[in-house]
Amino acid sequence: MPTVPLIDQNAASAEVRAVFDDIRATRDTDWINNFWKALAHHPPTLRRTWDSIKEVMAPGALDPLTKELIYLAVSVSNGCQYCTASHGAAAKRLGMSPQMLGELIAVVGMANETNRLADGYRVPVDERFENLF
Repeated sequence: MPTVPLIDQNAASAEVRAVFDDIRATRDTDWINNFWKALAHHPPTLRRTWDSIKEVMAPGALDPLTKELIYLAVSVSNGCQYCTASHGAAAKRLGMSPQMLGELIAVVGMANETNRLADGYRVPVDERFENLF
């Protein structure tokens, strides 16, 4: 059960309707998903989050499928059911196959395991890795 009721277009303030209109236009859809309807309870958060998503997910050095796969991997790792479903659907729409999903989840699981092992053992970073980022 959500902590706040979802705000429908008809009950939205002008400020929220403007963001909803931008979401529909940008995504070429007639639908606003529940995430945005929940964030509409705090218009500054709604606007800031939508502006950030538009910027981060816009075309760039990474192709759209790669961006969705990364978003999906982080969502799986964080245990966010909503984002896993939403970005899983987006990745599938962009061409993610069942095999790709299986490999993605395997990589997420392996990364979480080895991250915890490295942290638990407090493994020092190898000198040759230090200046790669």
